[in-house]
Amino acid sequence: MATYAIGDIQGSYNEFRRLLDLINFNAKDKLWLVGDIVNRGPDSLLLLRFLRAMNDAVVAVLGNHDLHLLMVAEGFAKAQPGDTLQGILNAPDRDELLHWLRHQRLLHVSGEYVMVHAGLLPSWDVTQAAKLAQEVESFLHDEDHKEFRKLCSHMYGNQPDQWNANLKGYERIRVIINAMTRMRVCTYDGRMDFTFKGRAEDIPIGYLPWFDVPGRASKQATVICGHWSALSLQVKSNLIALDTGCMWGGSLTAIRLEDRKIFQVPCAATFEGITH
Repeated sequence: MATYAIGDIQGSYNEFRRLLDLINFNAKDKLWLVGDIVNRGPDSLLLLRFLRAMNDAVVAVLGNHDLHLLMVAEGFAKAQPGDTLQGILNAPDRDELLHWLRHQRLLHVSGEYVMVHAGLLPSWDVTQAAKLAQEVESFLHDEDHKEFRKLCSHMYGNQPDQWNANLKGYERIRVIINAMTRMRVCTYDGRMDFTFKGRAEDIPIGYLPWFDVPGRASKQATVICGHWSALSLQVKSNLIALDTGCMWGGSLTAIRLEDRKIFQVPCAATFEGITH
């Protein structure tokens, strides 16, 4: 049995299937998906159906595009230019697919590894981050749907842009979601900037990659993430960043965690614009 972590797929079903062929995936293996499973690529519906049928072979965390789909489906957000979600929204099995997506995690911890879509604020150790993720997941996984819809009505917004343990209610939940699904850079004291999406060498003065903040409380773990396509592939002792820009004509990347071997398939550019 092997465990493969895979970068942002974003509806690139054909590339995903070619990657599975490349790694010789079998029923005993595990797939860890870093989020942004859907949107921008052409085949989000096929991909969701395939993943849902794989059952326990897949461990997925939610990305900003996945949450965007859920928000649009619930009527709390509008489709954006470049979205490719209508096939899911019109599908006869829409409710089952959205239910599966909504019941995925915000954070996954296993041994030395922590998987999250975007990142962890520098003051959060792994134990705290896992508890904070569970606070959000309690809304996402709410079976009667009422608490989830309340979350949707308060999810969007850039403020507060910094963690404070005294935060309450939806402001607290929003910071957790934004850090784990949208953050790329922050200040030394953890103030997030959501406008920057470029290369590491172009980061605004006063900010740095969240994983480079000195004294980061989660530095003893290896964080597996995606979200930052301009960063490209990063494999370090305590960081594995797997968004290699499949949407922009880059590649779709997998890493086998047992030996950190990299597998990649090329992607055709499917969307021109700026991700939100």
